[in-house]
Amino acid sequence: MTAPAPSPAPATATPPDQPRLSGLFGDMELLVVILLGIVSVATAYTSFQSTLYDGLTASSYSQAQNSQTEAESLYLEANQTYVQDVQTWGRLTELSVDMDSPDPVVAEAASAKFDTLQFVLVDEIFDAAITWSDEETTTTGDYVGPFESEEYFGARFGAWAEEDDRSIALFETAEEYNTFGDRLQLNTVLMAITLFLLGIAAVVKRRRIQWILIGFGMTIFTVAAVLTALVPFAWF
Repeated sequence: MTAPAPSPAPATATPPDQPRLSGLFGDMELLVVILLGIVSVATAYTSFQSTLYDGLTASSYSQAQNSQTEAESLYLEANQTYVQDVQTWGRLTELSVDMDSPDPVVAEAASAKFDTLQFVLVDEIFDAAITWSDEETTTTGDYVGPFESEEYFGARFGAWAEEDDRSIALFETAEEYNTFGDRLQLNTVLMAITLFLLGIAAVVKRRRIQWILIGFGMTIFTVAAVLTALVPFAWF
């Protein structure tokens, strides 16, 4: 009697492929492509911001120079008026002495000239300074000239001072924008180095060298990305 044939062993089910945590890192080419995409986008953003800051720098410098030109014009105008006031004050002082002359003809002529000069050449600012001078001289007992008044100089040169301060502020802003632009250009160069290293890692066959290139390149990129994030966002 022949022995029965052994029954075949039950087939073991082949488990479906399970995703592995190291699957992404096992496919080195895919990892390099992803990193290249991230670094490329960051490089484009950094370069775009650098270009915007270059434009802001040029615009601020132009405004600062225009403001400085306007300030110089205001200063020349104010200084010309100041020189005229000094000359007028000297002439008024001479006429005031002649007005006290014992000769009535001389005194009357001096008085007429004094009134004419005062009407024609003395404006409200200068007149206020003269009034202040008379009050201070009476109060202190010592002569105080009208050009010692801070209010007078504030009124005469105030517009120049404001415009000059504005031009200085614009120059400082332009310098700040220029610094930001330079920093972004440096960061763009660092990111370009990362792209170069990742490009080499994509074609190198030895896994260890690939990891070294990727690690070194991403370290440079991380530093550049942090420095870029510290620069304020610029827009049109």
